[in-house]
Amino acid sequence: METETDTVHGRIEHARTTLSRTQLVVGLALLLALGAALLVVQEPMMHDSLHNFRHSAGITCH
Repeated sequence: METETDTVHGRIEHARTTLSRTQLVVGLALLLALGAALLVVQEPMMHDSLHNFRHSAGITCH
């Protein structure tokens, strides 16, 4: 259900108040690790396998 507080700022504020510092650090580390892996691994076969994984996970890319 959409409300006036259902915004990016509201979600960030909700996460900030409900998650512990450890959870935030682990989440940011995971994002950084995945981002670095995607930057380093840009071979076509790896790109295709990640693309197929995103589709199998239900994420629309295009």
